[in-house]
Amino acid sequence: ADAAHVRRIADGVFLTRDLVNTPTSDMGPDELEKAARVLAATHQAEVSVIMGDDLLKQNLPMIHAVGRASTNAPRLIDMLWGPPEAPKVTLVGKGVCFDTGGLDIKPSSGMLLMKKDMGGAANVLGLASMIMAARRNVRLRVLIPAVENSIAGNAFRPGDVLTSRKGITVEIGNTDAEGRLVLADALALADDEQPELLVDMATLTGAARVALGPDLPPFYTGDEVLASELSAASMAVEDPLWRMPLWRPYDAKLSSKIADINNVTSDGFAGSVTAALFLKRFVEKTPRWAHFDIFAWNPSDRAHGIAGGEAQGIRALERIISRRFG
Repeated sequence: ADAAHVRRIADGVFLTRDLVNTPTSDMGPDELEKAARVLAATHQAEVSVIMGDDLLKQNLPMIHAVGRASTNAPRLIDMLWGPPEAPKVTLVGKGVCFDTGGLDIKPSSGMLLMKKDMGGAANVLGLASMIMAARRNVRLRVLIPAVENSIAGNAFRPGDVLTSRKGITVEIGNTDAEGRLVLADALALADDEQPELLVDMATLTGAARVALGPDLPPFYTGDEVLASELSAASMAVEDPLWRMPLWRPYDAKLSSKIADINNVTSDGFAGSVTAALFLKRFVEKTPRWAHFDIFAWNPSDRAHGIAGGEAQGIRALERIISRRFG
């Protein structure tokens, strides 16, 4: 056994679990930024942050809109590591540190686990830890839109039309579908660089849990080679994943009469698929893109982890990155 490899994987998994398990009172956007900075300092990575109204100046308007009602300012965390000439690998993680649902407020029962709505961010930080500790030959970039979807007089509203970084206008059909909004701006920024591999991870839809349950995260990609690699890696390291289709006929369900696109569908069908199709509109230049709709949680104790936050998909991704980029 490669003991050093095992330790790197375990450290990444434990980092992810710890971040997800931490209550939002101790893991808001400020604290998530601090966690990223601690990880970066450990591996001599660089971190820059765009925060508050500077998001508007830097053309990240949907991240600003989702997070502006919180007393904890929204921000985009941007971590860079590795030689500039190395192949670019970019990880984007949904960092919604708490989700009330916004003005389309969730019922109280629906908020009980919303401290884990930054599970995508936690997972990409865990994966980044594995990659940097192994000194992989990549130019790693980690983008985390860190926000709290709160309620105040300046909260974004159902029926609003937001203009995204990419210029695509988005009608807000539901303020509780906020994760795809912050991811869209971050993905558009990542896509500008056309990395060799672009991955986003998010606790995005309840529909994914209805389809596959909490243990089997779906992933979406239009790259057949990448899909095959992910399926094989999932089996090899026993990190369950299941490919779901980017079914183009469902794209029309996101239509809007007053904007380029709506952030939700009207019929409620295929919610995870249509969320992935929404994100796909913001990735045009990068062919090797994959979206993971994770749960980031163990509902009950099991042999590999007690009830609570969980790393999902990142061990399989680590295997692909180590084999492809060394």
